[in-house]
Amino acid sequence: MELKEPTTSEDFEKYFELRWRILRAPWKQLKGREQDDEEDRSYHIMAMENDLLIGVARLQFPEQNIAQLRYMAIDRRYQNKGIGREIVAYMEDIARKNNAEQLILHARDNALGFYEKLGYKITEKSYLLFNSIQHYKMRKEL
Repeated sequence: MELKEPTTSEDFEKYFELRWRILRAPWKQLKGREQDDEEDRSYHIMAMENDLLIGVARLQFPEQNIAQLRYMAIDRRYQNKGIGREIVAYMEDIARKNNAEQLILHARDNALGFYEKLGYKITEKSYLLFNSIQHYKMRKEL
C-alpha cells in the first residue's frame, strides 16, 4: 500500500468518488455532497493498492495549532486491514510538521472504538448527520 497526495484531475475524481460512495451514497446523497468549501485549503491523501484507490482522508487547520481530520473513508473490501490506522498516523505526522498540538475529528458512532485504540478521546457528542448518524467530537494531543 502507498499513501500519496492526489495531484491530477483524474486523481481527484477517483478521490471524491470513493468519498461519496462510502460516506454519502448509502444515505442517498447526491454526488457533490461529499465536498465542501475547504477542499482547496486542505491536505488530501489517497491510499493506493497498485493502481486501485482504497482509502482517502483530508486534513485541515481550522485554528492555530489545531488540525482536523475529515472525510476518512476506506473501501469496504479493504476495511479492518490496518489502512485506516496508517492514514491516521500519516495525517498526525503532517499535523505535527505544521505545528499542530492536537488533532480533532468528528467520528461516527460506529468508528469510536477505532479512534479510541489510536489514542483519541471523546470530548463531546456533536452532530447528527442525515438525521441518523450520530457523531462525537474526539481529540488527541500530538
